[in-house]
Amino acid sequence: MTAFEGDFYGFHAELTDREAESVAEIRQFFETEVRPIATDYWNRAEFPHQLVPGIAALGLFGPEWEETRRFASSAVYQGWCTLEMARVDASVCGFTAVQSGLAMGSIGVGGSAAQRAEWLPRMASGEVIGAFGLTEPLSGSDTARGLQTSATRQGDTWVLNGAKRWIGNGTIADVVIVWARDTADGQVKGFIVPTTTPGFSATKIEGKLSFRLIQNADIVLDEVVVADELRLPNIRSFSDTATVLRLTRAGVGWLAVGNAIGAYEAALAYTRERRQFGAPIGGHQLVQDLLVKCLANITASLAMCVQVSRMLDAGIQRDEHSALAKAFVSSRARETVAWAREAMGGNGIVLDYGVAKPFADAEAIYSFEGTREMNTLIVGRAITGVAAFV
Repeated sequence: MTAFEGDFYGFHAELTDREAESVAEIRQFFETEVRPIATDYWNRAEFPHQLVPGIAALGLFGPEWEETRRFASSAVYQGWCTLEMARVDASVCGFTAVQSGLAMGSIGVGGSAAQRAEWLPRMASGEVIGAFGLTEPLSGSDTARGLQTSATRQGDTWVLNGAKRWIGNGTIADVVIVWARDTADGQVKGFIVPTTTPGFSATKIEGKLSFRLIQNADIVLDEVVVADELRLPNIRSFSDTATVLRLTRAGVGWLAVGNAIGAYEAALAYTRERRQFGAPIGGHQLVQDLLVKCLANITASLAMCVQVSRMLDAGIQRDEHSALAKAFVSSRARETVAWAREAMGGNGIVLDYGVAKPFADAEAIYSFEGTREMNTLIVGRAITGVAAFV
């Protein structure tokens, strides 16, 4: 597989031949099918549903689960898939991450064998679109203690009441994994909730300046009744929910790197062609300084993501490892897209030039899957032995 210019140290070389072949297929699809339409859909804040079959055919939904993977692969490969998607469009990558990592991941981690057999293949094919309903209007970083959505057992059913906010895929999903606190024991449990269930409603959040293709929703659960067979039996407390987030948080690091690489490569191409004072601006010292700072951030961030994924493969990754990666990489990505925009001058704020979209999308990446501050406290607790959470 030919390396792209953002992979300055050639990290792609450690992929197996089969993994490299699959990554090349993903790159080809995103370059030919996604890139030509992404800016238009981002500008209109609409989701391109026609892409779903192609994404599913590439095996991007659930590559880690035995029921849905095309071939056995490493966490590094799965991270590289995320990077390749985000390099072209972070929003489409985010949609895929919600479907595969959060929704399917919840069933993969918390579901019974029967639930996995029923839902994972249907979601892997794109027949069923999923969402992940954890964040609430008044509960984000403090979800572990502040989650208010309730679940009350009534015979063979559960009654769910509450509200969720910022739920990616929320208005286009067929099922939402709803996290609710059991009124009997106070523990957080997970439920597979079809969006056609009476009492369930989802309203699109309008006016976003970031991740505009993703259909984020405000969700209301008003006496929503679900059968006990839709409860995830292996989710018994918030610590089980955290297991899902631990797996996906590392993926957000890869997403951030891919988004930064997309901005860097657009700026690099621009500076080779744009002429000022009789020469390409890429030959100016200050422009080269901006580009090299971008590349240094990307290279350091990619190295961190690769190592965290190696640790995941080895079974030694802990919360603090993925938290440090997410905090560091999303911060460096924010710097990188700003420098890339700066290198392009005024054209950097125009969508057609390829940097404005990743520049805006970096803001969402910086906040979701744990803010920098919350991830910093996770790492701080690990290295000092003292929790500083309020």
